[in-house]
Amino acid sequence: MKILGIQVLRGPNIWSITRKKLIQMRLDLEELEQQPSNLIPGFAERIQALLPSLYTHRCSIGEPGGLFKRIEEGTWMGHVIEHIALEIQTLAGMDTGFGRTRQTKTEGIYNVVFSYLEEKAGVYAAEASVKIAEALISGEPYDLEQDIQRLRELREQERLGPSTGSIVDEAISRKIPWIRLNKSSLVQLGYGKNQVRFRATMTERTNSIAVDIACNKEETKRLLQDAAIPVAKGVTISDPEGVRDAVRHVGFPLVFKPLDGNHGKGATINVQTMEEAVAAFEYAQKYSRRVIIERFISGYDFRILVIDHKMVAAALRVPAHVTGNGLDTVQELIDIENQDPRRGYGHENVLTEITVDRDTLDLLAKNNYTLDSVVPNGETVYLKSTANLSTGGTSIDVTDLVHPENVFTCERISRVIGLDICGIDIMAPNLTHPFSENGGVVLEVNAAPGFRMHLAPSEGLPRNVAAPVIDMLYPPGKSARIPIIAITGTNGKTTTTRLIAHIVKSNGTRVGFTTSDGVYVQNNLLMEGDTTGPISAEFILRDPTVEFAVLETARGGILRSGLGFNSCDIGIVTNIQEDHLGIADIHNLDDLTRVKSVVIGAVKRSGWGVLNADNKYCIRIANKADCKVAYFSMNEDNPVIKEHCKKGGTAAIYENGYITIKKGDWKIRVIKVTHVPLTFGGSLEFMIENVLAATLATFLYGYKIEDIRVSLETFIPSAAQTPGRMNIFNFKEFKILIDFAHNPDGFNGIKGYLSTIEATEHIGVISGTGDRRDEDIIETAKISAEMFDKIIICQEKYLRGRTQQELIDLLLQGIRAVKPDMKVIINNSGDDCLRYLVTTAQPGTFITILSNTIDDAISKVAEYRDKEAGV
Repeated sequence: MKILGIQVLRGPNIWSITRKKLIQMRLDLEELEQQPSNLIPGFAERIQALLPSLYTHRCSIGEPGGLFKRIEEGTWMGHVIEHIALEIQTLAGMDTGFGRTRQTKTEGIYNVVFSYLEEKAGVYAAEASVKIAEALISGEPYDLEQDIQRLRELREQERLGPSTGSIVDEAISRKIPWIRLNKSSLVQLGYGKNQVRFRATMTERTNSIAVDIACNKEETKRLLQDAAIPVAKGVTISDPEGVRDAVRHVGFPLVFKPLDGNHGKGATINVQTMEEAVAAFEYAQKYSRRVIIERFISGYDFRILVIDHKMVAAALRVPAHVTGNGLDTVQELIDIENQDPRRGYGHENVLTEITVDRDTLDLLAKNNYTLDSVVPNGETVYLKSTANLSTGGTSIDVTDLVHPENVFTCERISRVIGLDICGIDIMAPNLTHPFSENGGVVLEVNAAPGFRMHLAPSEGLPRNVAAPVIDMLYPPGKSARIPIIAITGTNGKTTTTRLIAHIVKSNGTRVGFTTSDGVYVQNNLLMEGDTTGPISAEFILRDPTVEFAVLETARGGILRSGLGFNSCDIGIVTNIQEDHLGIADIHNLDDLTRVKSVVIGAVKRSGWGVLNADNKYCIRIANKADCKVAYFSMNEDNPVIKEHCKKGGTAAIYENGYITIKKGDWKIRVIKVTHVPLTFGGSLEFMIENVLAATLATFLYGYKIEDIRVSLETFIPSAAQTPGRMNIFNFKEFKILIDFAHNPDGFNGIKGYLSTIEATEHIGVISGTGDRRDEDIIETAKISAEMFDKIIICQEKYLRGRTQQELIDLLLQGIRAVKPDMKVIINNSGDDCLRYLVTTAQPGTFITILSNTIDDAISKVAEYRDKEAGV
């Protein structure tokens, strides 16, 4: 077997609109295409022995053991690999279960698709699953545990922490979109101007001064003392000479901890002697130059969580410990404790595995124990100085036991320090009595407190502490989204996108849009190139200045990574024509329709799918749409339009020279097409279609007819507004048209326009694109021969795997099929070609440059025109 490629899909895609995180592996079974699983001796027995948990995979049979039954009856290896990839992720703590395996139109080559939780782990699972299958086929031994451990490590490297993840999960449950902004825990909730950001449990509302105070334990204690809040007596020192004075001032027993520490790192508790004090000071200084020394307060370690100045949870924290049985050593007891299924690697489970470190050894030594000591039956031995879950501690929920006076005190602390989210560490005999009565004191106030102890306590009621965070960031009435209109199709995407963006901008809204020539915000070009994929869409949605997104969405990005957004308000399919066929398993228009339909599938139910009623493939998409549908058409007598409007539907039609909105039996004439500069006096049918789509979409969104009309009148086709789309440059004695038409349908649109242009000679400059089918290249050449008197082939670029001569030969074949004696010039230097055109053009000549044949043609032609004008 051979892996031909692995793609990571991160948004709605051709396999699933709702399951956005998928791995698509292109797999060549090679000789195994002729060997289903039942023809491989011993395969069924070996896979059951290596992966017995695959028994839970019901497969198409729909019952436990279904996959094993399919393997015994005979199934292809791609299907088996799909299930192995899913199962090894599950065994590594990433339970995920969606999969599909489909043969491509090439025999023996399959698309193996399965879901993932963490991207790198998903890719690793794809590669490992093939190796596992190969070992099972050959009967060789395989170390499965090595793969499982590696997947765990990748999971911990990639996954969001429990606190960050809980906030994201809560946002998802409320249909709030999110974007991870780095490889760590910086996350954006919402889109555009309605976004908020947070990192771990610090939000953009978190006061930076408050964080500085919380990180400085000495400053925190002083502020709390000044506010009459009980704190532990202590001092702060920075040199060894101060240890003795601190001991004399505070008195044993003591707690040493780094001033700027966190998660209990560098802390030592219950220090009883000067020798221990010196060692504890040196240990703390490994984490902070300044060390805080406090009186050791006996009692229990509590954490109270306050969000938006309201107490939401409280937990009793117990340091990692073991209980003796009179038989096993401390190390053996730790090993037994780590077998608890609730404990896991990193943050995979409720509890974390207990590890042995310096703190552990020091605590054991204080009790005259080592790791080899046998602990008497029933005796508890503490292994950590602090009760952090990350070091193996446990938590017990006590939220409902907190005395009202203590609730008031903790909520007051959050305001004294100034934190919107804070964790307050308290040492007290209990929380059921006021601190003023039981002697409880505040040990620390933590910015960015961990949520895990509250989300999944080892005992007691779990608390959804992420919910009040979202309530704070998105109070009732505040939206997390911005409007999104997504445009796809074969031809007209870019022009429709730009026209919609112009309408939105003209009505006072800051618009961000993506096109095949760049990313723009308010017509400011921010990123140049073909930016019609998910990365460009996310670029716009991450921009905090954007109020409205208009996103051109091409097939390539959908196939490569899926959509760059979860849902949109309006999805448009301009048309579906023959283009880009024969690439990435898209061989015919049915395949292409499946790709384009992803955009309509992503439209929210209350949104609109805007589709071309003159295109049968668009109609198929409409019939399966799970949103409201509206049509546009060049013919008001189109049966689809008539039936749709008869049922009270909305459409945009071209009738009697007008762009018209039709609602039921009513007509609302928007504008005469001759008044729309983009239609070139109504001579370009394909531009009228683009205007219909844009008009309908903006009308459905809620823009007024008069505002749409003004926008249509002021959208002037030019190199600035519509680069590469019908850009005409007027020289003194001739004209040059530049258009990026690149397929037969686009060429026919240009042909229709040129038929209205009187010229002494029509000259065309064309080229082929290497990744198109032979028949498509030949067809564009045939159309060129029909509309031009003379053709120049300038095959300077876009070879894409072919030779220059191969493309030229295909173009010549098409031209000769229509005009065997036609004059054809071959000049593969764009600069030379353009110089020849400008210097030899006769009065009245109309020159057309198609398919972006000449690199940077627009600016170069503009430069020649400016020189002629003496600029």
